[in-house]
Formats: sequence, structure tokens, C-alpha cells
Amino acid sequence: MRILVIGTGGREHALARALAADPDTTEVHAAPGNPGIARVATLHDVDPLDGEAVAALADDLGADLVVVGPEAPLVAGVGDAVTARGIPVFGPSAAAARLEGSKAFAKEVMTAAGVPTAAARVCTDAAQVAAALDELGSPYVVKDDGLAAGKGVVVTTDRDEALAHAAGCERVVVEEFLDGPEVSLFALTDGRTVYPLQPVQDFKRIGDGDAGPNTGGMGAYTPLPWAPSDLVEQVQREVLQPTVDEMARRGTPFAGLLYAGLALTSRGVRVVEFNARFGDPETQPLLALLESPLLPLLLGAATGTLADVPPPAFRAGAAVGVVLASKGYPASASVGDPIAGLDEAEALDGVHVVQAGTALGPDGDLVTAGGRVLAVVGTGASVAEAREAAYRGVAVVDFPGAQHRTDIAAGV
Repeated sequence: MRILVIGTGGREHALARALAADPDTTEVHAAPGNPGIARVATLHDVDPLDGEAVAALADDLGADLVVVGPEAPLVAGVGDAVTARGIPVFGPSAAAARLEGSKAFAKEVMTAAGVPTAAARVCTDAAQVAAALDELGSPYVVKDDGLAAGKGVVVTTDRDEALAHAAGCERVVVEEFLDGPEVSLFALTDGRTVYPLQPVQDFKRIGDGDAGPNTGGMGAYTPLPWAPSDLVEQVQREVLQPTVDEMARRGTPFAGLLYAGLALTSRGVRVVEFNARFGDPETQPLLALLESPLLPLLLGAATGTLADVPPPAFRAGAAVGVVLASKGYPASASVGDPIAGLDEAEALDGVHVVQAGTALGPDGDLVTAGGRVLAVVGTGASVAEAREAAYRGVAVVDFPGAQHRTDIAAGV
């Protein structure tokens, strides 16, 4: 099998790495990729948002499967362009990717499917926002309706801050605040069959103790020893399958990766959001524990044959990923800073590094090229052991202004 992975980030590096390890994979290609992905794949300088260019590349390569990593190409219809050439795509159509592309649409689908979620109001002007804030109360939750790279949500007790965030968006969804811990649960689906994966928890804010602004994610771990033992079965029954069935009923079947962001509230499980692709950084520790070959699962989802593939299985133990971000993130990103210590980190037992915002400098050395630069992933027999391994790796990686949280999976 010849596989083409679309994207540049840590999620795509983790996917390419897992696919390259699959015995049925003969070649992995990526567009445009990054230096880490180049270690396991052949890179192609193609714009991931240009559907026709991606489709032409897939055609030229004779790709047997195209895996679209990020949300923006999915929402832009890149998968549709590839599918039109008769090539299987892992990732939903543009119509189905609206589950992530529009939070208002996702709320509409959840309501129709009877999926438990927060009360919400869709607002298009300041007066509507003010009324919704007063109705739903503090803490205020204001979400940009469209894609915002994980940074379109403000949760605050400051009404002025909530109003200011809304003013910077064309359309927002104002929601009631959900108490309790948040959990990420991914599911593979071909539009009918739904295979949930192992729950993961990620850490969105930049600072220890969940201080500071939201980011795309500063770390994650799996499994969750504290989560209810029947959580996956409950979410499959009450959230995932009803949503997939509702999308099929609408004539826009959802095939690919359905990501449910969940709040385990005092009133039960509630959906915070849907995403239409693997999450970043949750994918990094999740795939580190996946025992099943990844390729048959993705191909089954892409070709409507997922029921013929054994459900995903995970090995015992735990994995923890810690993100190292560049100076100034999330407000800005420092680029061109030399990165040291990756080989030393990867030489450690139970440690590997997944690259995200990296590039090669003029002299061929690895440098920073984005906000979230890389993730150090540790594995071990327990969350505590995996955490210790990850932070041993973090200790030997360095670049000017590097920042990371010190409390990922602490106390678990």
C-alpha cells in the first residue's frame, strides 16, 4: 500500500510514523510534511489546501489511500477532490466536516440526534451576545463559530473579556459553562460502523495549573485511570453512534475520525465540541499505545468496510506527551531558533519525539518554525512511569525561549 499523508504538524508525524511501521505499507508520502515526517516518508511541496493539487499528487503517486490530517483542508473540500479521482480518503467530505467547521451546525446536529450538550445561543451581533451572556451566566463561554486552530474559545468570569472576544468574530456560539474534567474520545467510522478509541485527556492552557490563554494543546496522556469504567460504552451509545446515524440521515454521511470533546459534569456526560480529525496533541500518546495495525482501520473507514476490520486494540501501559512551544506562543511564534537534543531524547528508553513546528535552517540544522514545535512522548507501565519518561526527554531537548508545562499528567 502506498499512503499519502496531508499536513505539516505533530498529528501528521504521529500518523506517518504509525503507518510506516505497518507491515502492509510499502511507501509513505507526505505533503508538505516536516523534517520529522521526512524520516519516515517522502515529502512533496504541495499546498495542503489546494484540493486539485493534492488530488493530482495522489494520482501521480498511485496512492492507495490519502490521509488528510488537519481540519482546514477537510473543511475546504480537499478530500472531495481526491475522492473524485477514485482514490480512497481517510477524512470526511466538506459537507460532513461542518461538524467541526461550524459550531452552530454541530449544535443543530446534536439537538436532532438527542446528544447531551451544553445549552447554547448562536449570536451574530453585540446585542445578541450580551443577552446570551446574561441568560446563561458566568463563567462565560464564547466560541468562534468557525475554525480557529484551537484558540477560538474564551472561558472567563470577565464579561468585558467575553464581549471583546465575540466582537472579533463574525458569528459566535455562547454556551452555558460545563463543570467537571474534560476528556477527548476519538472514534473511527465509515459512516455506519463506529469504533471508539481509548480516552485521552489534553491540557489546553499555556501555563501550569491551567493558567493563561488557550492553546492548540500543551500535552496529553492516556489511559485515564480515574474515568468511569463504562465511559466509552456510554459515549458510543449516547453520542457517537447517534451523531453518525444523524449525519447519514441528512445525506451527508460522516466517514473518518469523529472526535468528541466531553465534559464529565455533575449532571452526566456532555459534549463540548466535535472535531472532524485526529486531535493534536492527543494523537501522539494515543498512537504510541495502539497495538492494532493502523492502516487497515483507516482504509476500512475510507472504503466503507470498517465492520470487516477487527476493532482497535491498545497495549497495556500508558503514554504521556509533553509539548514544547516556541517563545511568545500562543500570542506569537519565534521561528528560526536552533533545536538541540532530539537524538539524545530519542536514545532514552521509552521516549520518542514527534515534530510539529520544525524546519531545516540554511545550514541544514533543525530550527523552530511554529508555535508548538514538538512533543516528547514517554511510555511506561503506568501513567506515572510514562510521565517520568516524557519529562526525562524534555530535559534534554532545548531551543531558545522554549516553554512547556511541568504538570502534564501530574498526580495521576
